[in-house]
Amino acid sequence: MVRQPLTPEQIEAGRRLGALLRHARAGRDLAEVAHAAGISPETLRKIETGRLLSPGFGTIVCLGEALNVPVQELAATWRGNDLPLEAVS
Repeated sequence: MVRQPLTPEQIEAGRRLGALLRHARAGRDLAEVAHAAGISPETLRKIETGRLLSPGFGTIVCLGEALNVPVQELAATWRGNDLPLEAVS
């Protein structure tokens, strides 16, 4: 199956998400956070720098837990707004 290219909006959403994760990690070691989330440091580096724009849901959940960032905040950042999920549904 051929994967469809990401739209410009999806690319920007991935960049916003990466920036939030990088900010949330702050002074913590990248390898430490990656290990806590169960992913490789290279995967986290790619997400944070916008080279992996659409990480798996499980990866995002685990990163949110490792960084104490609620999934709702991650989703709002990805969507480009601060609305809670309930307001969008």
